[in-house]
Amino acid sequence: MQQETIHVYLMPGMAANPTIFEHIKLPEKQFEIHWLEWIMPNQGESLESYAKRMILNIKEENVVLLGVSFGGILVQEMSKYMNLRKLFVVSSIKSKHELPKRLKVMKFTKAYKILPTQLVSNIDVLAKYAFGETITKRIELYKKYLSVNDKQYLDWAIENVIEWDQEEPNEDAIYIQGDNDAVFPHSCVGNCIIIPGGTHIMVINKYKWFNENLPKLILD
Repeated sequence: MQQETIHVYLMPGMAANPTIFEHIKLPEKQFEIHWLEWIMPNQGESLESYAKRMILNIKEENVVLLGVSFGGILVQEMSKYMNLRKLFVVSSIKSKHELPKRLKVMKFTKAYKILPTQLVSNIDVLAKYAFGETITKRIELYKKYLSVNDKQYLDWAIENVIEWDQEEPNEDAIYIQGDNDAVFPHSCVGNCIIIPGGTHIMVINKYKWFNENLPKLILD
């Protein structure tokens, strides 16, 4: 009897392209990995509408969905309109209450509406937005991974992170967080798998943990 193929869809974080997952490898006899990538949001599009459009890129039933950072917020929204085998949320937040203080202030003041997102052609600014750190020796690495720098997309993405209104964690999600995440430092509390030394980009630099543990977590 032929073994069922489990389809695993991976969604990158804000401004990132799916090559952030280039080192994620799962046993090919059992799993097939698919990369999702950001599509251009329509003017004034809601996150709900965007999530429903992203679902159109998924062709199989009962898939595994994994999202990183803002991609983790998006897959939580997508899961509301899908039947999933497993949902993984990595380096992200479980509800609006886990937004860091600076983003809560921006939500209250609406200051994000005047952010100079046109500056994101500057790769250092983009890295600060997306990865929570400035560039040192890794500028070529970031140029490779951070390619979604359209102003309309970034304005939309930043607003939808800050205005995300989920009250409670998704009970069916498996949340995975690094204990050294500078972007979302409050997301290690509660029902969460903690990766020691994991930063906001741990899907890149701690990929071995994911390769070792994801198969077990999917099949559990």
